[in-house]
Amino acid sequence: MEATNIFKPVATGALPNQIYSRSDHPAPRIGITAQDPPVSTNKFYANLFLGNQSQGVWTHPYSVAWSKGGGNAQSWGLAVSHIDAEQRAYGPPNTLIPGSPVQYYINPIGIQSLVLSAMELGPSTVLTTDNLQAFSVNAILQPQAGSASRISFPLLEGMGFVTGVYTNLQPAIQSSVFFRSVVPLEPACSGVYKYRITLEDGKAWLLYATPLDRSNPMFQLKSNTLLQGPAGWSGTIQVAKNPAGSTGEFAYDRSAGIYATAATVSGSVRGHLGIYSISWATAGLHLSPHIPGPKLIMFALPHHVASFSGATAVAKLSIKLRTTTKGTATAVLANRWTMIEPELPIDMSFAPWTPTMRTTTQINATALNLIGQLAISEIAQDIDAQTNLDSMYYSGKALSKFAVLIYTIHDFTQLSSLADQGLQRLKAAFARFVSNQQIHSLVYDTVWGGVVSEGTYKTGDQGLDFGNTLYNDHHFHYGYFIHAAAIIAYLDPSWLTSNNSMNRDWVNMLVRDAASPSADDALFPFSRMFDWYHGHSFAKGLFESADGKDEESSSEDALFAYAIKMWGRVSGDESMEARGNLMLSLLARTLQSYFLLESGNTNQPGNFIGNKVTGILFENKVDHTTYFGNNAEYIQGIHMLPLLPPSSLIRRPSFVAEEWSTFFSPSSPTPASTVQGGWKGVLYANLALVDPKAAWEFFSQGDFDDGWIDGGASRAWYLLWCAGLGGAL
Repeated sequence: MEATNIFKPVATGALPNQIYSRSDHPAPRIGITAQDPPVSTNKFYANLFLGNQSQGVWTHPYSVAWSKGGGNAQSWGLAVSHIDAEQRAYGPPNTLIPGSPVQYYINPIGIQSLVLSAMELGPSTVLTTDNLQAFSVNAILQPQAGSASRISFPLLEGMGFVTGVYTNLQPAIQSSVFFRSVVPLEPACSGVYKYRITLEDGKAWLLYATPLDRSNPMFQLKSNTLLQGPAGWSGTIQVAKNPAGSTGEFAYDRSAGIYATAATVSGSVRGHLGIYSISWATAGLHLSPHIPGPKLIMFALPHHVASFSGATAVAKLSIKLRTTTKGTATAVLANRWTMIEPELPIDMSFAPWTPTMRTTTQINATALNLIGQLAISEIAQDIDAQTNLDSMYYSGKALSKFAVLIYTIHDFTQLSSLADQGLQRLKAAFARFVSNQQIHSLVYDTVWGGVVSEGTYKTGDQGLDFGNTLYNDHHFHYGYFIHAAAIIAYLDPSWLTSNNSMNRDWVNMLVRDAASPSADDALFPFSRMFDWYHGHSFAKGLFESADGKDEESSSEDALFAYAIKMWGRVSGDESMEARGNLMLSLLARTLQSYFLLESGNTNQPGNFIGNKVTGILFENKVDHTTYFGNNAEYIQGIHMLPLLPPSSLIRRPSFVAEEWSTFFSPSSPTPASTVQGGWKGVLYANLALVDPKAAWEFFSQGDFDDGWIDGGASRAWYLLWCAGLGGAL
């Protein structure tokens, strides 16, 4: 079987004619050097060009921030920080939850362990960025705008050193924690000068200076906040925290003098086997096209290490540093990592599915009779009214809901004419969006390069529709549309090519906006939402954030991967389907590692995992809450919905059982039986993953309250879901 490249372009042509362009996006580009590829709006470095440009950037395990005159050193350079576990601050314990886990934990910000600066930097300093890619960015500090003198910082996820490339400046290495000692050592290798730094907090750091002229820079400790280099200096300065003593020094020495400048991801799928690799481009004094240079030190997160190929695993080092919200990072000496996902859910389709039972299509007649009766009632709802909303999110949820309902009728009942009638109504509702006649039309934003709601342009409200215009939540919003489209095309393949393939082109546009698989796409950035280093998406767009990017709904992240998998299948895009399959397996790994917290989880603090879910996972903190309320059913439920085939892949039975016992069992603080509204249905549909018979009994009861079904689901589907998982009596 030939392997499938998962990163083939979806399309590279023009947008559908009905999508017009605007060049007046409400979020300005601050300090970004013009570049041809669209800028990634949702990546780790966005704080560099948002707000006052001084909020942190988390590369893991380090974070950096423009000092901008702050801290004890009053520096104008780039501050470097690493936070150990004992430095974290914790919120109050929630005594209503068994074990009284803390509500949140947060890592301190503003600790300027080291600052890479220059004597020339001061109040006139400017911060700009260039070469903004999916895994990397160059942050540039100049004494004043237009100056040829500068420090360029190539910032990459997982970088082992924080590297400053100096051009004609006098280095000033500063510390707001204060220097205790700075000891010059023997060069790490020819032309790479080494210093061992101990700070007043007792932490050990290493500094490597690689002058362009190869002469010893003779750094001088001028005060407990300033280590100064020679005037007019050009070269690279690299710093790294060393928790591993002489062993760590030996490892860092092997990589000193080179640094990563950019990264690319590649991947392929063959049957159930998925493989993806991250490769780094390098630069540095000792690199030559003819002589192999030293290898990079990069830090791997726990999910990387757990899935390393054999060849990558042997490159692991003994250096380990704690990350802020992703457990312990492991140093790896390699310019390329390969990760393996061995069990892709290639047979997952629209029907109920589990990793053990696989797809279930055989449902007993009694259950199907009840499902059919409910479907007759539910399909009579006003599809047009429920989908013609001023929100892409809620409109997409409704379209997806009715698509799943019509699929249920079509494939599992004898009511074929009812399914056909419902499908025609669903197509008409979907056509409103394809023709761009919805309440807030979509526009192509030429400033950042993406398709956004016109709502904020018209109202000035940047939070409208959860911030869609500023690129918040696009994978959530557009994932529901893509999912609905996949079901429509499954039920009627001719829909793909009707009206000169307008439907296909419009849906592909949404895929390209949220997750273009090609760095050569001239209209959309590569993989806007999904981060191939972190293994999940970040939802926050063009909003400055003191705690970095974040994600709330892990389950809707999985929905997006599932949607592109199924859209790829029905539209004949083998690469997209394979990419969706690999993303689902990767999400199962990362969500179970960082978001869905079983009792044995070692990546989140022991006094937090009793919450069972993260709530909102930021780059710098984790808070067991939601953006819309603190009810237990909100916090846990936003990681459940929508209940669809990928739910059983992401949410292991052992996790579901622990969470149910903690929060929603009869003896818990918030029994599911007492929950009101649509969240009640979400909870019981989730229960089907471990107790499908109890869930079936709930949804099949004679005095069922339709208010227990939320706006993105139907009772008929929930019953089919429960029956397919073995719950029909």
